[in-house]
Amino acid sequence: MIPSIEARQLSFRYADGREALRDVDITVTSGSKVGIVGPNGAGKSTLLLQLNGILTGNGEIRIGGTVLSRKNLATIRSQVGLVFQDPDDQLFSPTVYDDVAYGPLYMGLSRSEVNERVNSALGAVGMLEHASRAPHSMSVGEKKLIAVATVLSMKPAILAFDEPTAGLDARGRRRIIEVIGGLTQTVLVATHDLPLVRQILERTIVLDQGRVVADGATSELLADAGLLARHGLE
Repeated sequence: MIPSIEARQLSFRYADGREALRDVDITVTSGSKVGIVGPNGAGKSTLLLQLNGILTGNGEIRIGGTVLSRKNLATIRSQVGLVFQDPDDQLFSPTVYDDVAYGPLYMGLSRSEVNERVNSALGAVGMLEHASRAPHSMSVGEKKLIAVATVLSMKPAILAFDEPTAGLDARGRRRIIEVIGGLTQTVLVATHDLPLVRQILERTIVLDQGRVVADGATSELLADAGLLARHGLE
């Protein structure tokens, strides 16, 4: 089976000279759920942003066996859906329906297919009855669910989440964890929320100072108190 994601010698340096990733090698198999954890500045978000070419550094990325390059960027981005930490970065339309329909419409799909995708995506996150609401009037938790739906409507093979539970109350956190746990696609979650990782992600990658310092079964890594302490995790 061709891995969903392969990264080889992946490095990235920001314009101010800060080196965010250093020779990162990872392979993620299709359908797996992987947590990416580490202290602030470890490179978690930078790694996610490289998976569909929002950021471009050195090294090689393959998505479903296809090398990420400028010429196939549109194809890669259709396969890797990013859900940002701040849902307002993804919601800009007057209604929830319009936001979730935007991607499929941009793909040139028929109105009936767009409608099917919108209903399916909103149903998957439990927000179908909110299709006519204005996103700006919704709670943070509701906005995060709609942001997930905007990605699901594109039917990507991979979903990458950046701090999905940040800023949520207990109910909102529980709902987003349930949604992520129920996904059948390949899932990557960059987070500080170790209970989330323990609950729904079978594999964990620990980043620190831009390097992979541990990679293995979540149950084993999160039971290693020394490892967690060395890399600013609790």
